[in-house]
Amino acid sequence: MSLSLGGVSCFSDNSEPLAKISDCPTTRDILGPFYRPDPPFRTDLTWPEGKGEVLIVHGNVYGSDCTSVVPQAVLDIWHCNDEGGYDLDTDNFRLRGRQSVSPEGRYEFRTYMPGRYLNGRLYRPAHIHFLVTGPQHRHLISQLYFRGDPHIDDDPWASSKEATHRILDIAPNAAGEKTVEFDIYLKA
Repeated sequence: MSLSLGGVSCFSDNSEPLAKISDCPTTRDILGPFYRPDPPFRTDLTWPEGKGEVLIVHGNVYGSDCTSVVPQAVLDIWHCNDEGGYDLDTDNFRLRGRQSVSPEGRYEFRTYMPGRYLNGRLYRPAHIHFLVTGPQHRHLISQLYFRGDPHIDDDPWASSKEATHRILDIAPNAAGEKTVEFDIYLKA
């Protein structure tokens, strides 16, 4: 038997649902002060003179039944650079992008690993912001965090019980690139 942390249903070895133990929707997080509407549609947030470790983030967007994809979902994505600064230049939209999911509900983007920054007296852990919309679903504002970040325990948002399933591992893909898989579940 296994437990799907993203979807939270129990399954037997033959993958038949045994019991629904809770709702699957991805938990919400703060929008933060650095959101900018209408970033360009793109899947590559890197640029030739950019710096930092490349990270590929991918996943699916599912509906409130926890299994059906939302094929017309749109994601707004943004984060700080490796030094903890957000791009506020109205022309560039660095480390910001928007994308529609594939007909199968899949998304993927290439970016740089975000840094950390001082927020009052504490550092925010590295994170990526998401604003996700889909037809017949509530919009979602959330953040992805990275397991092992030393600032998670002190951060009031990342350390909350609601963020547990959004603290994810980074793993190499076949090409040796750092990747993280973040499946997103929307509420109807």
